[in-house]
Amino acid sequence: LGVEDNVVFHNRFVSQEELLDFIGAADIYITPYLNPAQITSGTLAYSAGAGKAVISTPYWHAEELLADGRGVLVPFADPHAVAAAVVRLLDNEAERHAMRKRAYLACRDMIWPNVAAMYLRTFERAREDRSRRPRPAFTAVTLRQRAVELPSPNHAHLRTLTGPAGIFQHAIHTVPNYAEGYTTDDNARALILSVLLERRGTEWPYAPRYLSFLHHAFNRETGRFHNRMSFDHRWLDEVGSEDCHGRAVWALGVVLGSSRREGLRGAAGQLLEPALHAVEKFTSPRAWAYVLLGLNEYLRRFPGDRAAQALREELAARLMRLYEAVRTPDWLWFEDIVAYCNARLSQALIVTGRSLERKDWLDAGLESLEWLVRVQTDEAGHLVPVGSNGFWRRGQERARFDQQPVEAHCMVSACLDAWRATGEEKWRAEARRAFDWFLGRNDLGLPLYDAATGGCRDGLHPDRVNLNEGAESTLSFHFALEEMHQAGDLIGN
Repeated sequence: LGVEDNVVFHNRFVSQEELLDFIGAADIYITPYLNPAQITSGTLAYSAGAGKAVISTPYWHAEELLADGRGVLVPFADPHAVAAAVVRLLDNEAERHAMRKRAYLACRDMIWPNVAAMYLRTFERAREDRSRRPRPAFTAVTLRQRAVELPSPNHAHLRTLTGPAGIFQHAIHTVPNYAEGYTTDDNARALILSVLLERRGTEWPYAPRYLSFLHHAFNRETGRFHNRMSFDHRWLDEVGSEDCHGRAVWALGVVLGSSRREGLRGAAGQLLEPALHAVEKFTSPRAWAYVLLGLNEYLRRFPGDRAAQALREELAARLMRLYEAVRTPDWLWFEDIVAYCNARLSQALIVTGRSLERKDWLDAGLESLEWLVRVQTDEAGHLVPVGSNGFWRRGQERARFDQQPVEAHCMVSACLDAWRATGEEKWRAEARRAFDWFLGRNDLGLPLYDAATGGCRDGLHPDRVNLNEGAESTLSFHFALEEMHQAGDLIGN
């Protein structure tokens, strides 16, 4: 060809940087592979993506990428055909530019940023589809075919989570997360669980620590509880939520009403009366419900406390008025949204209605709970709590995920109180259905209870469980487990 003075051969592999420099300087790129089964060529992909005119032998990758006028294909081992194609393209600038532009545009979806964006869109579609039509992670074993015995209590992770000031709020997998500190919410839950354990003969040694936290959290100037405390014991809020206050009152009522430990009762008694002063002004239905659950426990032992009696009747009447105002034939609920800790609202009316022989309150609690059971039971027969990622507002699509252990626990508690109030065995069966959610009878067929540590994972996502084992989740499981065991003890099962 007479071009030997203008050709340089590099008989080596070049770096990516050098390769891109060579391709960028080229007008025409030639890939003369001799093997028809060549399934990929990186330099071909780079050249077409850079919008270069490409001449190639017809191996598989080239046939696909250079089809429809995006390049020139020549026979294998035919240098004359290569030369003719080079001369033609150099002589026909318009054809060469049109061909390389077609190649450039066709390769836009192949560059890494666009490939990544397509993967992201695919993942988003899959996630959305999974949230609407969840599929079990495996089907080899099904809890629907056989009953599973209640696990024996394993409190190792509760001990791990309990620090010098109380129970830590969060965990990184199974390790306490000091950065998130403590909450009154969780220490109130832990105190209630301590009394439940006491009923079955276990004197939980950390109960005084949890109660001490509540004392420290109570601000006597405002009459309200703080909620969030840092690891170095600084309060991170001016005042806790009404729900937090309600949980603390509930825990105090449980201690006073059920604990056999005189020291705990004495300390709780100093706190309950001042903590009740703020409750009458509360507007949160869940705070009302928590206080009602605590007052019902407290008044079993101290039925002569007229102020507590009056507050109990007032809060129950408020819940009832709320239910009557919102309830419709197809929405048997207290609010226009099914949000969190939902079954506690029904439970509060059931317990109070039973205690005061108010059939209207009892019936409303049972009716709303039956509706909640119905809308949270999948066609396959397992519990599907309303997800925390949006909840469920009336007239809108409900969130299926993330499903929280506290919701399963609330359903266990409420259904067992419905069973005690009515004697109907269906409620005990519903409690068991809710409890089995922890053991794997759920949308993914995956257990949230970690039998090795005694902890409970923090939630059920569309495609996996949350592997962190924080206080709320772990307490929810053990709370529910104790209630199930104690319900079994009542009937000798």
